[in-house]
Amino acid sequence: MFRTKRSGLVRRLWRSRAPVEGDGETDRGTHGSSGGCCMGKAAKVAKSNDAGSEAELKALTHSVLKKIKEKQLEVLLQAVESKGGARSPCLLLPSKVDAKVGQQSYSLPMLLYKVFRWPDLRHSSELKRLSCCESYGKINPDLVCCNPHHMSRLCELESPPPPYSRYPMDYLKPPDSPDSGPSSSDTGGTTYSAPVGLSDSLALQESGESAHWCVVAYWEEKTRVGRLYSVQEPSLDIFYDLPQGNGFCLGQLCSDNKSQLVQMVRAKIGYGIQLTREPDGVWVYNRSCYPIFIKSATLDNPDSRTLLVHKVFPGFSIKAFDYDKACSLQRPNDHEFTQQPRTGFTVQISFVKGWGQCYTRQFISSCPCWLEVIFNTR
Repeated sequence: MFRTKRSGLVRRLWRSRAPVEGDGETDRGTHGSSGGCCMGKAAKVAKSNDAGSEAELKALTHSVLKKIKEKQLEVLLQAVESKGGARSPCLLLPSKVDAKVGQQSYSLPMLLYKVFRWPDLRHSSELKRLSCCESYGKINPDLVCCNPHHMSRLCELESPPPPYSRYPMDYLKPPDSPDSGPSSSDTGGTTYSAPVGLSDSLALQESGESAHWCVVAYWEEKTRVGRLYSVQEPSLDIFYDLPQGNGFCLGQLCSDNKSQLVQMVRAKIGYGIQLTREPDGVWVYNRSCYPIFIKSATLDNPDSRTLLVHKVFPGFSIKAFDYDKACSLQRPNDHEFTQQPRTGFTVQISFVKGWGQCYTRQFISSCPCWLEVIFNTR
């Protein structure tokens, strides 16, 4: 019975492995090797045969998994089958055990990350550990967490950026029309001029509540849905449907928008994103099955006169906001970086649909479902 259960867990794990691009099983919800501005050069090279044959990889994976304790296999299976949607504990395993596939050697964590998350993963430098993990911030421990869903792929920004993510400052000038909508929506700038939003933000600070480091507004096209969500905890899940989710649930908000496109995109938000304040800045982890698009002043070159919209694929993380850079970008003659009292800088995040020069949507306010994250920089 013991052997049967262990073998059954191993077989289920192998069936749940990440599909390799081109094998006929690739699912858009688990991809991570398509081209894009966050992929970096390493992920864009042609798929090689260094990883060895499928049979060799299967034999090695089965051999490694059979040496893992049964309870640890259950933890790994829970994480893999839920695609990170269910909370799973750390999977602490020896970090210095190497496995060889073909001519390439991998550490035990790297092998599990490749098999169950990113088949095109080449080096540990492409990874970022999530702050929820016990191994976060630890250097070379004897035991390291090998839970593939406690890791994310680093979003490597291109230089220069691809054409679709670049649009000139002329597009950012507020329209003269009085009914053009809030300036923060149409310009993508840091000025938050929606009266209700400001009153909500002021109320949060004047009501005596514990200090928040940011507030989040959810928009559908030019209409804000729900109130501002104040964030005190270091990490926040923003999602539409998450099996075990605490945080900002967009699915619980009442929306009157009947647009088929809005409803379609809303349903694709799924596990959404994770917003985390870390020592080096604020990170966004894309937990959904579709790309997200991010614009932030601190992602741009300070000397550039263009703003960039960065595409972040599922499973990838990007440092969306840097407090040190934000302080140095306070240029009074540039409306993009002008701050209103109490509102601070903002980051715009669109689900599924992008915006910019080479899209039909020039401004984020034309995107079906998007977020505005307003940082408290005081």
